[in-house]
Amino acid sequence: MLDLWRHGLGRAEIARRRGVTALAVRYHLRNVASKLGVASHAALREWPGFPMTSPRKEHPMIAAQQLTIGPLGQVSMYAVDAARAEAWYRDVLGLAHVFTFGDLVFFDCGGVRLYIHAVGAAEWRKSSVLYFLVPDIAAAHTTLSARGVHFSGAPHMIYRDDTSGVEEWMAFFDDPDGNTLAIMARVAPAATA
Repeated sequence: MLDLWRHGLGRAEIARRRGVTALAVRYHLRNVASKLGVASHAALREWPGFPMTSPRKEHPMIAAQQLTIGPLGQVSMYAVDAARAEAWYRDVLGLAHVFTFGDLVFFDCGGVRLYIHAVGAAEWRKSSVLYFLVPDIAAAHTTLSARGVHFSGAPHMIYRDDTSGVEEWMAFFDDPDGNTLAIMARVAPAATA
């Protein structure tokens, strides 16, 4: 229960997954918080992974290193139905499926994981716009259109860098749940002979 709670699931969803009541989940989370010396079950979401009574108040990796933010490792978004989202992102967009665990579906997007969490229609809300880089936006638009993707418009130039002449092109579409997605390409100026 603690792992599910720390991963952002609510008491009702944890109760559904564990086959208990939401009150039982609250009881267990309060009990865990008390044993760990954490102020409340709500504070467990921020628990660093060791009891508050531990002589080690800092994580050794954090204490020894300066913070360096790296590239994105994972992006998350909501879906209504996990199986439908899995099939669409795998079969229509052609993303590499990593694994599915219940209502959680993971894909690889060139080294960045896309994490789709199916929450049902009542809890679903639009997620961030995902922009997929493609080498040839016209070819990607044609291929996805043939697979049934409905674009809100044709690929179009968004920006041209005055110094390099490189253009950014985009075309927008929605997934089956209504999340906005886009394909984008960076187009270098044609070489002159």
